[in-house]
Amino acid sequence: EVQLVESGGGLVQGRSLRLSCAASGFTFDDYNIGWFRQAPEKEREGVSCISNSDGRIYYADSVKGRFTISSDNAKNTVYLQMNSLKPEDTAVYYCAVHSLSKGSQCELSAMDYWGKGTLVTVSS
Repeated sequence: EVQLVESGGGLVQGRSLRLSCAASGFTFDDYNIGWFRQAPEKEREGVSCISNSDGRIYYADSVKGRFTISSDNAKNTVYLQMNSLKPEDTAVYYCAVHSLSKGSQCELSAMDYWGKGTLVTVSS
């Protein structure tokens, strides 16, 4: 059974958080991995993705320079280091994966499996 379990969310005031996504039930190296988020009353959007095929990394413009994605393939875990957090970063953050056969994408429609999300609340 494929499982993606996010952790690390919480309430923070303009500082940093590190999210983790632990994967199991599939061959981690055969998938590209991404972080997405959904703020209240907004559509889910891509935040950052990393490719296990060529190492390419994508960041949404809104998080460039503040967020860093990384992957520990030995632990089947992907991380999202979030620095200089802003209230507009408040959202449920989801981890998702898609097979390498789809190339390197960071699109909701491309993802094959999703985690249940972890809530990040940034106070002003």
